[in-house]
Amino acid sequence: MTEMVFGTTPARAADPILPRWWRTLDKWTLACVFGLFATGILLGLAASVPLAERNNLPRFFYVQRQAMFGGLALVVMLVISMLSPRQIRRIGVLGFLASFVLIVALPFVGTDFGKGATRWLSLGFVSVQPSEFLKPGFVALCAWFMAASQQVGGPAGRLYSFCVAAVVVVLLALQPDFGQAALVLFSWLVMYFVAGAPMVLLLGVAGLALMGGIFAYGSSEHFARRIDGFLSSEIDPRTQIGYATNAIQEGGFFGVGVGEGSVKWSLPDAHTDFIIAVAAEEYGFVLVLVIIALYCTIVTRSLLRLLRERDAFARLAGTGLACAFGVQALINMGVAVRLLPAKGMTLPFVSYGGSSVIASGIAMGMLLALTRTRPQGELAAILRRGR
Repeated sequence: MTEMVFGTTPARAADPILPRWWRTLDKWTLACVFGLFATGILLGLAASVPLAERNNLPRFFYVQRQAMFGGLALVVMLVISMLSPRQIRRIGVLGFLASFVLIVALPFVGTDFGKGATRWLSLGFVSVQPSEFLKPGFVALCAWFMAASQQVGGPAGRLYSFCVAAVVVVLLALQPDFGQAALVLFSWLVMYFVAGAPMVLLLGVAGLALMGGIFAYGSSEHFARRIDGFLSSEIDPRTQIGYATNAIQEGGFFGVGVGEGSVKWSLPDAHTDFIIAVAAEEYGFVLVLVIIALYCTIVTRSLLRLLRERDAFARLAGTGLACAFGVQALINMGVAVRLLPAKGMTLPFVSYGGSSVIASGIAMGMLLALTRTRPQGELAAILRRGR
């Protein structure tokens, strides 16, 4: 009966770890993640070569680094996916605390690398962006608070999660990093909605976010410049958005051909924020559709598996991680086609970036762990309790 309803044989406690992990894992999601990583390497071979030549580095320097960081991220993802929800909660909370301390320290020891936003810690041989690692930990912490508030006599977890979200959003906005701040706020709103928050409260928070955006527009030249560029009726062809828009139009349905694209020679961020423009120009709309399908499959399958999850923490944290993952991809692609203002956000597992890909591996490992089939989610268990 259970297999007919859920389609997966539940884990048996006596099974060895690896067979039990493989039996309960969402293999379609895992395959899609590897597909995204392979696509990122393929696009990196084209997009990162011009940057390497401009910096007098070996032609495939950035591709090799992307493969190294990506391989590490996949290993981290697989290890984390073997953990239990309780272990996920623990490492998530510890990761949030460590990342939060680093973000607080950014104004004093951080650097902006000439991009106008102090988001990175430079260690000499590598740079770290703490906000990338903060996101999965933030989701785990807020999910823990919200799940605890649903227990009889539990703490005011929703209020605690709101306070944490407000502090994190303010800190990210001060960098300024409005894209990550918006993503953090969105993940909190999704979890709060799933936890049973009234719509009036959610609309109130959305209104406060809108007022914060208006204030940021009047007080931050960095933010105002990006909004003005987005609202302008004309696109400056010499800007990154101009180059990306033209590349997507030139690519058409099947692309101009492998290695024949020109946008990678004009865009300084072709291998990171605008990697989708390289994909559209050289491989056409066909590859873009494949990439979109991979992201949609991961998010949809994760949410469907979470629908039958009875553990409140796993359900809330998994929903927050899945939605944040999908929305980050949506924002990146939306910026490239000028549906959204520039955010400086990478495409998970596809764009080049050490912090981004490793943090994505951590988040996806947590999501895979939370969506594994567990005996507590069986319909038979519910029926036995009802007798």
